[in-house]
Amino acid sequence: MRRVLVINGHPDRESFCHSLAEKYKAGADQSGPDCTIVNLADLEFSPILQHGYRKRTELEPDLKKVWELIKEANHLVFVYPNWWGTYPALLKGFIDRLFLPGLAFEFQANRPLPRRLLRGRSARLIVTSDNPNWYYALRHRRPGHNSMKRSILGICGVKPVRITTLVGVTKSTDAQRKAWHEQVEELGKRLV
Repeated sequence: MRRVLVINGHPDRESFCHSLAEKYKAGADQSGPDCTIVNLADLEFSPILQHGYRKRTELEPDLKKVWELIKEANHLVFVYPNWWGTYPALLKGFIDRLFLPGLAFEFQANRPLPRRLLRGRSARLIVTSDNPNWYYALRHRRPGHNSMKRSILGICGVKPVRITTLVGVTKSTDAQRKAWHEQVEELGKRLV
């Protein structure tokens, strides 16, 4: 059975990202897979990787539960805002604490690249932004998109990673937000 995990990386429980995560789930629920939403704002964990990779910090109960959901999922969906060209600190801390050696990837002796332990999963990034896509691409070179797609999910073996960027959120009208909700719900129906 197909299992989808939607991870809302916005720290505000009343954000537009929260409603987008709900719409993706509503679409996925119509297609039949088991779909779960995790709102990072609701979890209790320290986002600080205290000792780096030198010494493992014990995972909090909430992180252990989410890791089990990640292991069971075939498709991961990350919903978050583009802040300062990348993602919120809460999402970065979540990734730092959970996408660890021995869990998401594994260093290999005499090999430059790690073994990818999350193979067999695909992902969708749903990113809200106020910068036009062309500006984000030309001026900033898409650091947040590249980091999530290549440096994090790619290194862990998740592919393909598709990206949907919703631009102009702060000044958007109710009609535009409704259209985005419909677009994201359709992505959920198609499980992409």
